[in-house]
Amino acid sequence: MDSDEAGFDVLDRRLTHALMIDGRAAFSRIAAVLDTTDQTVIRRYRRLRGAGLLRVLGLPVAERVGLFESRLRIQCAPGAAVAIAESLARRPDTGWVKIFSGGTEVGCLLASRTREDHETLLLRKLPRTHQVTGVSAQSMLHRFPADPVRWLGGDGLDEEQIRALTPPPGTGPSDDLLRLDAQDHAMLAVLGRDGRTGYPELARATGRSESTVRRRLEQLRRAGALEFHVEVLPRHLGYQTEAGIHATVAPGDLAEAGRALAAHPQVPFAAATTGAANLAATVLCRDERDLYRYMTEGIGGLHAVQQLEVLPVLRHVKRAGLLSDGNRLHEPPLS
Repeated sequence: MDSDEAGFDVLDRRLTHALMIDGRAAFSRIAAVLDTTDQTVIRRYRRLRGAGLLRVLGLPVAERVGLFESRLRIQCAPGAAVAIAESLARRPDTGWVKIFSGGTEVGCLLASRTREDHETLLLRKLPRTHQVTGVSAQSMLHRFPADPVRWLGGDGLDEEQIRALTPPPGTGPSDDLLRLDAQDHAMLAVLGRDGRTGYPELARATGRSESTVRRRLEQLRRAGALEFHVEVLPRHLGYQTEAGIHATVAPGDLAEAGRALAAHPQVPFAAATTGAANLAATVLCRDERDLYRYMTEGIGGLHAVQQLEVLPVLRHVKRAGLLSDGNRLHEPPLS
């Protein structure tokens, strides 16, 4: 792939890999591992972020902090999808708002702080919204780990570099929810816009001291309640076609099929869900021919898949927690 066309050269890709390992690693530490200067790393990062090619986001882990999370599919009257998607995108509790090809279906991830907020949108606001013709919601039961580094080609870091950047292990999973207070939510709101925000700014946002903010952030990370994600627009790495996958798998085959699906290089996200289509995934391909090959050879090789629905993405309105660049959205009727 031509690096100029993609927007990433070899050093950019290695910097991206370093941030995937630890999104808050000091630039000096990254520079030492990449055998370059601090100034070079800082300059590269600022260029990529300033151009909208890369951003680091600090996001709460829903099941660890008690968020109510669902994947929504919203059927719309012809011509209404853009307005509905934009309204949803302005809500602070939505992410990955996208319009599927055909222009009459919107998909999004909803993560609400309270059950009441969750139910209000699903049971009152969306059904009463003009030109919404149908809504379905799936709870995510289990996410299958996928390795995003696969998309960087052969330009990732070696094992020694990975070990040098890997943060200390956390305390491990726990059944106990972590309770977040108003200061935690204020900190997460800032990290959701820029995961590398400095401690002085986090302290100002929360009204806490820098040392307290530092300790709390690390506590949330060690407990598995806060994760840092690197968001890269797929087209800048040569992936022009994205699709949502909804598959039906027998319950006894679900775990094995989910792990196999998540291991495919085309899949950045896969999860077991409620509903008849109980396995959901996002697929990235070079083009539509590549998507066809993946459907017939990749998913086609998963014999546990009984039914399959493929929904090409027409437009992203919002990604993880931020409005997609270039959108100018008005205040929504759904908020």
